[in-house]
Amino acid sequence: MKAINTVRMGGVDILPLVEGGKGVSVSTGVSAGAWAAAGGAGTVSIVNADSYDENGQPVPQIYHGRTRRERHEELVDYAIRGGVAQARVAHEMAGGKGRIHANILWEMGSAERVITGVLEGAPGLIHGLTCGAGMPYRLSEIATRFGVYYYPIVSSARAFNALWRRAYHKSADLLGGVVYEDPWRAGGHNGLSNTENPLKPEDPYPRVAALRKLMRGFGLDNTPIIMAGGVWWLEEWEDWIDNPELGPIVFQFGTRPLLTKESPIPDAWKQRLLTLKKGDVYLNRFSPTGFYSSAVNNSFLQELRERSERQVPFATAAEGDLTVSYGIGARKREVFVKAEDLPRIQQWERQGFTEAMRTQDSTLIFVTPDRAREILADQTDCMGCLSECQFSNWSQRGPNYSTGHKADPRSFCIQKTLQAVAHASGPDAAEVLDHNLMFGGTNAWRFATDPFYANGFVPTVQQLIDRIMTGR
Repeated sequence: MKAINTVRMGGVDILPLVEGGKGVSVSTGVSAGAWAAAGGAGTVSIVNADSYDENGQPVPQIYHGRTRRERHEELVDYAIRGGVAQARVAHEMAGGKGRIHANILWEMGSAERVITGVLEGAPGLIHGLTCGAGMPYRLSEIATRFGVYYYPIVSSARAFNALWRRAYHKSADLLGGVVYEDPWRAGGHNGLSNTENPLKPEDPYPRVAALRKLMRGFGLDNTPIIMAGGVWWLEEWEDWIDNPELGPIVFQFGTRPLLTKESPIPDAWKQRLLTLKKGDVYLNRFSPTGFYSSAVNNSFLQELRERSERQVPFATAAEGDLTVSYGIGARKREVFVKAEDLPRIQQWERQGFTEAMRTQDSTLIFVTPDRAREILADQTDCMGCLSECQFSNWSQRGPNYSTGHKADPRSFCIQKTLQAVAHASGPDAAEVLDHNLMFGGTNAWRFATDPFYANGFVPTVQQLIDRIMTGR
């Protein structure tokens, strides 16, 4: 195994190991501070992070506003206070070692306001901004304003080319690194394009080599590329280390820090990670963002799959092959479906899926009355956690804060479900996890087969980093 040496990043020499950011109370100041204290770059998420009361207990994020816009302002306030709190914890735990980065999703609701508020509230405590889930053109401008390094997350050379030419060339000195997040392997939301097949993962090496070639054309020969997604044992990536074609490479770990003593996720989640099998984590497109995402295949995702499978096209007037009359809702409003779909609808109704809900694509999905009420309540309670949400039709940029499309019942409230898994506790925690969204990288099944975790061993962050540095 080649020696794993320090790398120059963000103005200092650190271990080439970055903790990947995981939003909504999962990448906290404790985990980030421990990672930095061990010599790497720790990452706090400022996507609706927890803040604390005078007793050190997390403040529940409860919304009182009567309108979406009022609730959105509450969400921004929660996010800023939580981000500042986590930055302070991370700074104290790091003890001046390593680097502390803050991660945010560009498509988070009011992302620029949150980034600005956190940097103003925690001056000098954050060394770098990591940002993806969209095209964060203004990231470099914000970083320059506060004198911190920035780390855009991309999934292709093409994406970085667009960011560089439009904005980043003006702030090249503060570009700390470029995160290549593999769209097939990384956990959470991924940047698969319409031309890429989610079922056919591509080798990351040629994609990263193409990114480095592009960066060299911009004079970024020594700017690190941070490989994110699918990294487990570094001996499996030995040909990337000290590789002149790739230049300086840093490795990001998002899923593995979940299973550490400092990780804030519920114990039931940690135990679930130790039992995953290959194939238990997969890419899906149910997210209200419209992006693909990688998550544990549990009852939550299975219900979403089934919801979309119970789906037929319809029209409000007979046209083409949509000629059979069907009544929906309490008033049995007439719509028209295909003749061959009517028996399927009748079968679903006999199974209890009696509520027909319209989608933005002129289709009907069929769910139980309880599920329909839950979907409508979640849509009504929207607090604008995304810049644009397909599930609720919220848009911070649209007229009247709407996308102009129907709310889509095939999706879900992502804020609600991520808060639920992050804070699950008590005897029903495992059930809560099974019925909510559990993000994870596609290699998460390796917890169960890696001898490092034998007999349910849960390491500290320092122990994990020591293990990673051995190559295995």
